[in-house]
Formats: sequence, structure tokens, C-alpha cells
Amino acid sequence: MRVLRDFAVTVLVLAALGVAAGVVWSLVAPRAPYVAVEGGAALADPSTQALVAADGWFAVITGAIGLVCGAAGFVRSRGRSLSTVAGLAGGGLVAAFLARWIGGVVNFGSTHVAAPVQGGPAVPGALVLTAPGVLVACPLLAVGVYCLLLGLGFYRDDEPEPLPPPPPPPL
Repeated sequence: MRVLRDFAVTVLVLAALGVAAGVVWSLVAPRAPYVAVEGGAALADPSTQALVAADGWFAVITGAIGLVCGAAGFVRSRGRSLSTVAGLAGGGLVAAFLARWIGGVVNFGSTHVAAPVQGGPAVPGALVLTAPGVLVACPLLAVGVYCLLLGLGFYRDDEPEPLPPPPPPPL
């Protein structure tokens, strides 16, 4: 029962942090400017780096959450819970997907136009990830920190059991 509780709590905490990460991502990541053209919308500034910057901000924000949660999970479980590691991996993925969804829905960012816009006024586009590989930053760093701390042997409060005495020599 404790194993299931550790897993569920880890996933829920990471999911809540994923929602917060989505809001923060929406605040800090630049949005690419779009302009209305025949048949839809097109990038107003083809030389914009806003799409790459949005991916970078996503990786930094979710990666920081992964680092903190990996260390906190290790301290909380004292490096003895495989369910915490599974929760960090699964919860990290849930957090990343929630951050991507919330960041795309919430509209707090600003538009940066580097060149003059032709064809009408530029409007900010929704935040999107152009590099879907950044979705694994949170779970990868969370599990990585946990395993690194486990490998380094931090927070070991158990003394190793002494070896049993050798058997008496035969008569």
C-alpha cells in the first residue's frame, strides 16, 4: 500500500508543478508573430527565433522542476523506493504534457517582430513545441538526479550490518 501511495503522491505533485510550469512558460517564452494571409496564417517574420526560444524556455523550466523533484524524491524516500523512481518518470511525463497544453492555452506572452511586417498587423501565435524531444527534460533529469544521488550514497543513515562471527574450527 505504501508503494502505491508513494507513486501516486509523486505523480500528483509533478502534475501540479506541470500546470504551474505551463503558466510560467506562457509568461516568459516569446510567441512567434503571425499575419493573416489567403488560406490561413503565416509567420510574419520568417527570420524569427521565437519558436526555438520557446522550446529552450520549456526545456529550462521543466528541467528545473525535474532537478528539484528528483532531489526531493530521493530525500523523501531516502533512496529506497522504486515506486518513487517510477513516479518521477511517469509524473515527469505528465508534468511535461500538462505544461505544453497549459502553455499553449494560456496567453500571457508577448510577440517579438524583428523585421517589418507585410500583409497586415502581426498577432501572437500560440506557444507550440517545434522540438518534441524537450518533453523528456523533466522526467529524464528527475530520474537522473535520483539515480546520481543514489549512486553517490547520500543520506545513508543505516549502518551496514556486521558480518557474523566465523564458525568455530572443527575438532
